[in-house]
Amino acid sequence: MRTFGETTLIVVQNHASPPPDDSAPAEYQEQLWVPWWWWPLGLVASSLVATQFALGIDALPAWIPYLVLAPVPIWVLWYLSRTKLRVTADGPDGPSLHVGDACLPASVIARTAVIPPSAKQAAMGRQLDPAAYVANRNWVRPMVLVVLNDPDDPTPYWLFSSRHPERLVAALESNIRS
Repeated sequence: MRTFGETTLIVVQNHASPPPDDSAPAEYQEQLWVPWWWWPLGLVASSLVATQFALGIDALPAWIPYLVLAPVPIWVLWYLSRTKLRVTADGPDGPSLHVGDACLPASVIARTAVIPPSAKQAAMGRQLDPAAYVANRNWVRPMVLVVLNDPDDPTPYWLFSSRHPERLVAALESNIRS
């Protein structure tokens, strides 16, 4: 925090870096895809909307709404599924955790914990610190809590979804110790 006269400027430091290098070997890697049954539902929903357009606009050829609207749910579901979790042993800053585009060096990790699905509501509700880094995917129930030990960073912890939190925590802890 810096003070300029009566104006206070809060400097936020984040350990975000460029997107992870996919060529680096990963100790653990996971992609948070949406459930498989969302894909057919998305196509059915876009077909229903396209049918409404085709029936409502007589001057429009019937196949155009289907052609235009079919890629929309595919793109949306792909966009929702692009979150990757990676734990790398070798990187520019040593071992690190990558959640989506954010990167956290293992040297600033104090401890980790698995948040079971039964405690997710509490962790995302009243107990959530507004300064925390959160990457919640509602279709993935378990979460991982990574507490930071960096006095220069106002982010107290990272909280993110993972389908296999025990494996991710084990990979993180093996890299923290080394």
